[in-house]
Amino acid sequence: MRVTVFGATGGIGHLVVQQLLDDGHQVTALARTPAKLALTHPNLAVTAGQLSDPAAVRTSVAGADAVISALGPSLKRSATGTPLTEGTQNIVKAMEAEQVTRFIGLATPSLADEKDKPHWKHRVLPVMARLMFPNALTELTGMTTAVTRSGLDYTIARITNPTDKPATGRIRSGFLGHDASGSAMTRADIATFLASQLTDTRYRRAMPAISN
Repeated sequence: MRVTVFGATGGIGHLVVQQLLDDGHQVTALARTPAKLALTHPNLAVTAGQLSDPAAVRTSVAGADAVISALGPSLKRSATGTPLTEGTQNIVKAMEAEQVTRFIGLATPSLADEKDKPHWKHRVLPVMARLMFPNALTELTGMTTAVTRSGLDYTIARITNPTDKPATGRIRSGFLGHDASGSAMTRADIATFLASQLTDTRYRRAMPAISN
């Protein structure tokens, strides 16, 4: 497949790109600073550009079979503005214009899926997020809304506590109140899950919670 990756220079995004290349996909990455990706491969094209530039976003999406967004907001309390929400809106518009329908991204269990049952995470996590990371929660809400209110064929994986430990190969996925799920998950396993959604149809237009 031809896959466009946003957030490719981040901790999860870098691993997503590597996983996709290992799986034999052709990858296009849009990066503000391409040198940060530090990957070279005959199936990888990295272009310089910003999410705030609709033309650059659309060019990177053109010809893709799917888009994977590994974008995540800053957890700094001093962070302001909603650049990722606006950037995600640009991605959605570009995908619609280029008739690319498959979107795979990230969010948090602070945001509920309609398939969830009542769960303590619905009560606790939003309160903690509003107190500790208010701007990050605003961004994640805006990013998710931009995708779920579109006509895109999306899967948004909800993660709680990404770690830099080695991949375990153990991935739990499902909906709160239905399926057993934890909180911690290695970034490598998150990347594996995101890449697997290119061909896995279980979570179409859904937001599974994932963990190790």
